[in-house]
Amino acid sequence: MALLDVVRQGATETWTLNDPATRNALSEALVRDLQAACERAAQDSSLRFVVLAGAGGAFCAGGSLGGFAEAIGQALSPGTPDPLAAMNRRFGALLQSLCDLPQVLVAVVNGSAMGGGLGLVCCADFVLAGYRAVLAAPEVTLGVVPAQIAPFVLRRLGDRAARQCLLTGRKWTAWEALQLGLVDEVHAADELPAALQAVLARLGQAGPRALAATKELLAASQGQGLPDVLDQAAVLFAGSLRGAEAAEGLRAFSSKATPGWGL
Repeated sequence: MALLDVVRQGATETWTLNDPATRNALSEALVRDLQAACERAAQDSSLRFVVLAGAGGAFCAGGSLGGFAEAIGQALSPGTPDPLAAMNRRFGALLQSLCDLPQVLVAVVNGSAMGGGLGLVCCADFVLAGYRAVLAAPEVTLGVVPAQIAPFVLRRLGDRAARQCLLTGRKWTAWEALQLGLVDEVHAADELPAALQAVLARLGQAGPRALAATKELLAASQGQGLPDVLDQAAVLFAGSLRGAEAAEGLRAFSSKATPGWGL
């Protein structure tokens, strides 16, 4: 079973995260597949739209805790780069690749989008959500820095709303996410396919080169210095995940308990 299901129809590709058993968690393998899809799409001038969706009733659960646990277990040698930072930075590179796609990227969120999954959402040019969608960046409640997603949440929401999202770890319903600016439209699940086709039809009225150039212009105005920010974020993420606070937060999460710092 492919972790990323790619279906082409005309000038549109649908990329479906396809690991329902983990709620489509971002394993290293899935991140690699998404990165490869981005690199291929960037060279395909006949492709105009990319739709990003999740299989099995969830959009994306965020980072793979199993992958983090494996990296935490690796011994660190003095002066050796932290594998956690490298892993986290690869995800940041994926987010940047999604934002840099010349195609218009539409995310269809009919379920939960957590942590890194929210980062994927924030890279989309348009976001459609089902009534049952829930979006959150819960990292701080686990004692972890929402490192790579933070610049993209800020891009999407602006400073005030990004702080509400990233500093509280709050879960947002589809309608709350619409008010916050995380999503653009909310529909019943059975109406999402028609809503998606309506968006693609509107976008289809625009010149593909004009769309790609406009996206490039918008990215240039926002992305100055972004690689340096993401490098720093990866180091912060690795440090936080190796710390006592994250250990307590993840322990509490696994046991459905309140962490020691909870009020």
